Amino acid sequence: MSSQIIPVEPFDYVVFGGTGDLAERKLLPALYHRQLDGQLTEPTRIIGASRSHLTHEEYRKFADEALKEHLKPGEYDADQVKTFCDRLYYVSVDAKSDNGWKQLRDLLDEGKDRVRAFYLAVAPAIFGDISERIRDNKLITKSTRIVVEKPIGRDLASALELNDTIGKVFHEEQIFRIDHYLGKETVQNLMALRFANALYEPLWNSAHIDHVQITVAEAVGLESRAGYYDKAGALRDMVQNHILQLVCLVAMEVPPSMNAESVRDEKLKVLRALKRIDASNVEKATVRGQYKAGASAGGPVKGYLEELEGGVSNTETFVAIKAEIDNWRWAGVPFYIRTGKRMAERMSEIVITFKPIPHSIFDDAAGRISQNQLVIRLQPNEGVKQSLMIKDPGPGGMRLRNVSLDMSFAEAFNARSADAYERLLLDVIRSNQTLFMRRDEVEAAWRWCDPILKAWDETGQPAQGYTAGTWGPSQAIALIERDGRTWHES
Repeated sequence: MSSQIIPVEPFDYVVFGGTGDLAERKLLPALYHRQLDGQLTEPTRIIGASRSHLTHEEYRKFADEALKEHLKPGEYDADQVKTFCDRLYYVSVDAKSDNGWKQLRDLLDEGKDRVRAFYLAVAPAIFGDISERIRDNKLITKSTRIVVEKPIGRDLASALELNDTIGKVFHEEQIFRIDHYLGKETVQNLMALRFANALYEPLWNSAHIDHVQITVAEAVGLESRAGYYDKAGALRDMVQNHILQLVCLVAMEVPPSMNAESVRDEKLKVLRALKRIDASNVEKATVRGQYKAGASAGGPVKGYLEELEGGVSNTETFVAIKAEIDNWRWAGVPFYIRTGKRMAERMSEIVITFKPIPHSIFDDAAGRISQNQLVIRLQPNEGVKQSLMIKDPGPGGMRLRNVSLDMSFAEAFNARSADAYERLLLDVIRSNQTLFMRRDEVEAAWRWCDPILKAWDETGQPAQGYTAGTWGPSQAIALIERDGRTWHES
C-alpha cells in the first residue's frame, strides 16, 4: 500500500541564500519532488533571495541546472521542471541594507493571504539582520513562519543571544529550527517501532537493554567547509544537534500523543537528564580525533592539516563519548556515540544491544550465544535489522546461529525514499513542529556540551591522530572495550 499524498495549501517560500549550496543541492530538488507527487497547489511560489543580481529567468535557469545536476537518473522530467521553474521568482536583497526589500514586499503583497515562509539558508551571523528587516518591512502576517538552519550558536551564550534576537521578531510557534536528521524516514520509524508495537516498549529499559550505540560516520573530509569547520569541530557540528536528537528519540518516555509539544517535552527531559561531563571525567568519557593522510574509495586523501593548507589546528574531526542518562529508565545503560570525517564509510546507525540471557541450557558444542541486537540503519540503505539466535538447520545435534530479520525500506516498499528536506519543508507550511527543535531543547543541548568543550580546554586533551579511511583513533576502541563491549560492525 502506498502512502497517501495530501496536497498543501498555496504558499510563498522565500529562500534567503537562494543561490547558495544548500538551495542548489537540497531545497530546490526537495520542492521539485513535492511537485512531482502532487503536493504543491496553485498559486504556490518559491522566491530566491540573495545579493546576486539575477532576473527571474536567470534564476529559473540556475534552478534548471541545479536539478539536472542533483536529481537522480530518471527524475528529471522536462514538463514537470518547466512547471516547477514557472513557480520561481528572484529578488536581489541585502540583509544589511534597504536594498531590494521594497521589491520583495511588492512581490509578496501579491499573495497576502497565503502561508508565507522565510528560509534562512545563510550564515547565522545575519539571522538577526534578516529577521529585523522582515519585521521593519511589515512582511510578517498571521500565517508567517521562519526556518533557521544549524548551527544555533557555537556555545550556550551565543545560542541564547541568537534565540533572543529571533524571538524579538517572531513568536516561538512561528520559529522552525531545522535538523534534517529528524526528517529521515528511519529516524521517524524509531518512534513507530517503539510506540506502535507491543514487542519493544516493555523491554525498552535498563532491565533488558545492555547498551546503546549511535554512529554517524562520513567518508568525506572538509570539502568547501574549512573556514566554518575549523572553528566548530565534530562536537559542535554533529553531536550538539544531530546526535543528541537521536539520543532523545531513543531514550525519551512515551509521550501522551504525537502532538509537537508532547514529543518535544519528552525530548527535553532526556537532555536535562544527561550526566554532566567536565574536567573531572572528560578524559575517561570522551575521545577526540583528527584524521591524517590515508585512503578512501577514491584513492589517497590528504590529512586534515593538509586540507587546511598546512595550518596548525587541534580541532577534532572525530569524537567518541560515553554518555549516561540519570533517570529511572536508563540508569546504568551507557550510550556510546561516535562521529567523524574521513571514516571507513558513510554510515549512520543506531544499535540497541539487549542484555545476555541469564543462563544457557545449551552445552559448549552448541556454540556461543550472541546478545540480541536491534540495528536501525539511517543511511545509506535505510532499514531495520533484528538479530536472533536460531538452530542451524540440519541433523547432528543442536548448533546455534545468529541470524538477522532484515527489512530494507527500498525492498519492502518498492518506492523512492523521500529526502528529509521534502518532509520538513512542507511540515513548515502545515505548521507541524514535531520534527523541529524548540528553543529550550537547543539550550539544554548546549548546557551539556559546553562543559565538555571547556574541559577539553582546561585539560589540554589532544585530538588523537587516525588514518583517513579507518574507524577513528585507537582510543575510541579502548573507550568501549574497557567496559567489555565492542563497536558494532555492519
